[in-house]
Amino acid sequence: MLYVCGTPIGNMEDMTYRAVRILSEVDLIAAEDTRNTLKLLNHFNIRTGLTSYYEHNKDSKGPQLIEMLKAGKDIALVTDAGMPGISDPGEDIIRLCYENDIEVTAVPGPTAVVTAVVLSGISCRSYVFEGFLPKNKKQRAEVLGRLKKETRTTVFYEAPHHLLNTLEELYTAVGNRKCAVERELTKRHESVERGSLSEIIKHFTANEPKGEFVIVIEGADPGEIKNAELMKYDEMSIKEHFDIYISEGLDEKTAMKQVAKDRNIGKRDVYKEVKS
Repeated sequence: MLYVCGTPIGNMEDMTYRAVRILSEVDLIAAEDTRNTLKLLNHFNIRTGLTSYYEHNKDSKGPQLIEMLKAGKDIALVTDAGMPGISDPGEDIIRLCYENDIEVTAVPGPTAVVTAVVLSGISCRSYVFEGFLPKNKKQRAEVLGRLKKETRTTVFYEAPHHLLNTLEELYTAVGNRKCAVERELTKRHESVERGSLSEIIKHFTANEPKGEFVIVIEGADPGEIKNAELMKYDEMSIKEHFDIYISEGLDEKTAMKQVAKDRNIGKRDVYKEVKS
C-alpha cells in the first residue's frame, strides 16, 4: 500500500500520532527532499529508510516505487511540508498506483491552503486553490483574466522575491479587493496582513518580504459582474450581440435566447431587432 502522509507545515507539534506510527512501520519512505525529511524523522526517532522522489526524478523513480509496491512493500510518501499531491509530484505516483491496481490511503495532516483560508477572515464557504501562478506569460495572463469574474475566494502560494510583483499583477487584474497575505504559517514568526490589495502592497513595499507566503483574495461581487456585463452589452446593438453568438456556432433560436438572458429582456424583443 502507498500511504500519503501529511507532515507539519512548520510546527513539529502538528505531527499526528498516526503519521508517526505509519512512518515507523512502512518499509520505505519516499521523500521530496531526504535532507528535510531526515530532520523530521530524527525528531520523532523514526529509523525507516529513505529514498528521494521529486519533480526531476519522478519519471524514473515512479516506476521503481511501483515495482516495490507490487512486490508487497508498504511505502509512505511525504513532501517537505503539508500534504503530498498538492503543488508537488505526489499526484503522479498516486495516479500510477491506481493505474497499477495498488491500494492508496491518506494519512491526513496540516495543509497551508486550509490554514490560510481559515486565518484570512475572508469568506471560506467556497474557495479555489491556484497554487503558484504559472511562469509562462500566456498561461499567467489566462489565470489572472479568470479572476475578474471569479466569485469564490482564491488562494495562491508565493515566494518572497516574487511577492510584490504578484500582488501588483493581482491589483491590475481585479482591482482593490480585500486580501490577506500570510507568512510562515504555524511557525514562530507567523504573521497575517489583512486589508485591501493597495494597502498590502504598500506594507510590503516598506517591509521586505521574508519567508514563505500564502495569498488569499476575496471573490468578485456577483452584482458588480452583472452590472459590468450589462454595461458591455449597452455598447453594442442587439443584432451585433446576436451575431457574436452565431459566429460562435449557436443556432438562431439558442442565440436569441442567450441574448435575451444576457440583457434581461424578452425573447420577442430580440426577435424583433434581429429580423427587422
